[in-house]
Amino acid sequence: MNNFGRALSALIASAAVITGTASCSEKNKTKPSDVRPTESSTETSRADSAKKPTGSMEITWLADYDLNRSEGERPAALAIFEDIYGGKINYVQTTPENKLSKLEEMLGAGEEVDMFPYEDGVFPEGTSRSLFQPLDPYFEELGMEEDGLWDDIKDIAEIFKYKDQHYVVPYALSEPYLLTYSRALFSSLGIEDPYTLYKEGKWDWNAFTGMINKFTESETSAHHFGISGFYGEAILASTGHTVINFDGNSFTNNIGDPYIESAEALMNDLRVRWLYNSHWSDMYLHDQNTLFYCSRDWTLPISDKYNADYDIMAVPFPKTPGADKNYISCRANARMLVNNSEKGSAVATYLKCERLAVTELKDSAKEQALKSITEEQYNAIQDYLDPSKVTPVFDFGYGMSSRMYGNGYYTFESRGVMDNITSVLLESGNPYGNWAELRDRLSPVIDEELAKYNN
Repeated sequence: MNNFGRALSALIASAAVITGTASCSEKNKTKPSDVRPTESSTETSRADSAKKPTGSMEITWLADYDLNRSEGERPAALAIFEDIYGGKINYVQTTPENKLSKLEEMLGAGEEVDMFPYEDGVFPEGTSRSLFQPLDPYFEELGMEEDGLWDDIKDIAEIFKYKDQHYVVPYALSEPYLLTYSRALFSSLGIEDPYTLYKEGKWDWNAFTGMINKFTESETSAHHFGISGFYGEAILASTGHTVINFDGNSFTNNIGDPYIESAEALMNDLRVRWLYNSHWSDMYLHDQNTLFYCSRDWTLPISDKYNADYDIMAVPFPKTPGADKNYISCRANARMLVNNSEKGSAVATYLKCERLAVTELKDSAKEQALKSITEEQYNAIQDYLDPSKVTPVFDFGYGMSSRMYGNGYYTFESRGVMDNITSVLLESGNPYGNWAELRDRLSPVIDEELAKYNN
């Protein structure tokens, strides 16, 4: 093993001491799904094949969160980047609302910016505005062909391929939408455990609505709510279909898809039967008032903490009846290479460090996660983010302009199309009638927006 390889192996082996988390999570939040286990080659073989890139490894990072520290400690990806590759990250702070405009301002002024967070509004909106450049020339620095390093997530990168170029190369999946529930409550009602059905391949909309009907019709249910939280995006993703279709070159309006309609019909049915609890909470509340709570997985530790005696568990939103796959809504963790940056090699190297932190520090990540959730919950979430077991769905309507994905002041007029599609039919007293009326009102807006991206 060469000296560089030995150093990399030693650092990976000791990284659990450097930080309790295995990757730098978005906006410095530690979530149980930030790192997921994968089958990979040995640490030493990767270290043997590692080659130290040439050129400056100093990166200017523009964002609303710093990559240099996570809860007071040095993240593992940064440790590898600094100690093995001699890298450095200079943080330029901005606000969540003004990130893209700040980037345009800095580029217009000729200021250096090299790396930017991937999130809603960046792809394809930012790419269409020539704010980013593809990572394809730097695949060697990314280690894309290294045995096992990217194998299980390469297909996800292909989803984001735009005109034969890779602008977004995710190093991990995170933040799945989950349905949290109490197995103690289910047991008391004689309802089968959803997690058992998930493992048996039987967790679908029919099982979900059957449980809700049984719960809301029981004498012990005070208010008969089946679900709370924001689940519009989760139910759309569970169909495996998207509002905006993308073939790698152009975008098309798919709002009329019958699967989208079926998801909207289910949302509407739960609302009109008063089975949706619109009261917002950041955790599952065991008050025997609501059966399921929908949110991203970062609320699970909170739910566990305040419901310690109720055997809390979580499953993805169920699949459509007859589907052969579980489709889920989740985040893709990635960084963007800014246009005109001369640090493509350094940015790609840092992304490789993020991927190394994910793949090589599974045990450390699990140890940290088990401080706030159970081992069964942790292992389940890894399954929910395993591309061999579920299929992540990314609707690029969330990556377009504010007319498509703006939340404004949460009114119909100020929200974007995607938020209205996933919100309006859940709101009591909505003035826009049924799905057909809402669809016909929003479809022309979609067509106008897509014309800008397809020119």
